[in-house]
Amino acid sequence: MSKQQSLNIYKHRQDRLIEEINARELDAFVLNPGPSLTYLTGMRYHIMERPIIVIITPELPLTLVIPELESAKTLDIPYPIQIFMYTDDPSTWSKAFSQAASASGIQGDCRIGVEPNHLRVLELNYIENAAPQAIFISAESTLSALRAIKGPKEIESIRKATEIAQKALELTLPMIKIGMTEKQIAAELTLQLLRNGSESELPFSPIVSAGPNSANPHASPTERLLQDGDLLVIDWGARYQGYVSDITRTFAVGEVDPKYKRIVDVVAEANAVARQVVRPGIPASEIDKATRNIIQQAGYGEFFTHRTGHGLGMEGHEEPYIHSANDSIIIPGMTFTIEPGIYLPARNGSRIEDDILITKDGSVSLTDLPRNLRLVG
Repeated sequence: MSKQQSLNIYKHRQDRLIEEINARELDAFVLNPGPSLTYLTGMRYHIMERPIIVIITPELPLTLVIPELESAKTLDIPYPIQIFMYTDDPSTWSKAFSQAASASGIQGDCRIGVEPNHLRVLELNYIENAAPQAIFISAESTLSALRAIKGPKEIESIRKATEIAQKALELTLPMIKIGMTEKQIAAELTLQLLRNGSESELPFSPIVSAGPNSANPHASPTERLLQDGDLLVIDWGARYQGYVSDITRTFAVGEVDPKYKRIVDVVAEANAVARQVVRPGIPASEIDKATRNIIQQAGYGEFFTHRTGHGLGMEGHEEPYIHSANDSIIIPGMTFTIEPGIYLPARNGSRIEDDILITKDGSVSLTDLPRNLRLVG
């Protein structure tokens, strides 16, 4: 991406945020390292013991507080920015924050938006001390609404992340044998994700769960050995250029009891109905109700214990959340999962998850791996 393209993308995103700052009668927005900071600025910093913040105000250039060791990351920033650095001597940190607060005009009475799910107490304490008259207001929804609508480059990256993840799984499946542990399968899948182009920071560690463990939606891989008759749930994803995929498929290990094959069929039907229903202009709750109705009608309603899906982007879980109480309207450019499941405690479970892109007149599934019950082992 050229410097001009970067400037256009990040300037557009910052302008959109400033519009929201003005609409909500805020004076500034403060961010620490995380997806939103990268989304708005292109800068990538990680959470560590040294505090880092960006201050965004309507009239002034962005203001950045960073340790000196991160200075190289500021050399190619394509837009005006005020930078205040500190050394590894903690006594210099407060001064840098105070200078940044003064330069961004937030030391008087003002309202500052923050992301409570991301802003640490460490950074909050420094900025509170630097701007003691400021009021800090939760504005999580402001940024999540901006990030929920993906542009062409974002969609391209998510599509590539799904391609990487699907290829990695297909290369892993022939290695799966009865007697392997869940951890061994997860290790092989992780290796294939990295070999096939995923960034090293995966969106999450692969979930590999079989038999009784598959009845736990967020199980961690264990030393349990795959056994004949198990359902095997694999939930995994890749990251490409900062954007993620999240996919789940259910497999049969050897000869599976028909009553367990039945729950896979019901989940597959619920997934298919939701993919037929989803389109722009409907509330998110309608998608959840479509999957839930199928599972309830089949007699398994009490065993579908989570929402139907969640947004995908720079994070594995973000807006929009697809659940029965969310009446937010689905809009073109949104990307999210559809992942109904049935979990029979201490027996077997099934989940089938696809990554969906909302288009102007409908939707497409970015994931196209077979959804039927495939045999492994």
